[in-house]
Amino acid sequence: MQDERITTVSAEKSWFGFNLSELWRYRDLALLFVKRDLVNSFKQTVLGPIWILINPLLSTLVFTVIFGVIAGISTDGMPQFLFYMSGNILWGFFSSCLSRASSTFLGNARLFGKVYFPRLVVPVAGIIYNLVNFMLQTLLFVVLIIIYVIIGANIHPNIFIAFAPLMVIHTAALGTGIGLIVSSVTAKYRDLNILVSFGLSLLMYITPVVYPISQVPPDYRWIMLLNPVAPIVECYRYAFLGSGVFVWQYWLLSIAVTAVVVFLGLLVFHRVEKNFIDTV
Repeated sequence: MQDERITTVSAEKSWFGFNLSELWRYRDLALLFVKRDLVNSFKQTVLGPIWILINPLLSTLVFTVIFGVIAGISTDGMPQFLFYMSGNILWGFFSSCLSRASSTFLGNARLFGKVYFPRLVVPVAGIIYNLVNFMLQTLLFVVLIIIYVIIGANIHPNIFIAFAPLMVIHTAALGTGIGLIVSSVTAKYRDLNILVSFGLSLLMYITPVVYPISQVPPDYRWIMLLNPVAPIVECYRYAFLGSGVFVWQYWLLSIAVTAVVVFLGLLVFHRVEKNFIDTV
């Protein structure tokens, strides 16, 4: 006997009607979106996926020259290239999750108007795509750490690396949660997209990406660490390089803030998705 499944699509949704089981049923579609994005990202390029590794190397080199050599900003005795790369790849992962999630509605308006599928499939696919890039970049980062350790550099990878997977999940959740809120707001007020790019640039400079938290005056350090991205970067850098401190209390606070942001993001996304097609 043939198994028939009937899906009823209705605009009548409760505030908390998150159908995660439906999202799981469409996991193959999410993987298809990931494959599509990976192919399109390097289509008609000479080096192809190698750009995943070249991009952080080039941006880290720029950071090293500008902030390390020219500006002379301290890196707490860490090799400058590794110091900047640690913050660079994690920040890149966060900003990519945020950017992709924030373009969910506007970037897929035509697709949403043609066929039904859970709209959360798109940001989930974005997380997986960004995770693939991040893991490859992290592998390169680990190889560089091993090389520096062999030549006797002042770096001290430690047991806190065991928390790295949690930091990665935390980063993806925070970026995607903010992105879902932004996507829901810009679905109606599209000029706010301009503020998103400006806000990301500003947020990077109030996050210890190109400087250690030790360079912030002690009286203002706690304010800097209230930025939910800052403790993740600082803890990630400490785990792999032994630079700075593992700020437990601020990291736990950041996790709590992330939980609230993800919940609010899902909430507003869930409310906007049913009427989005009517507004485009």
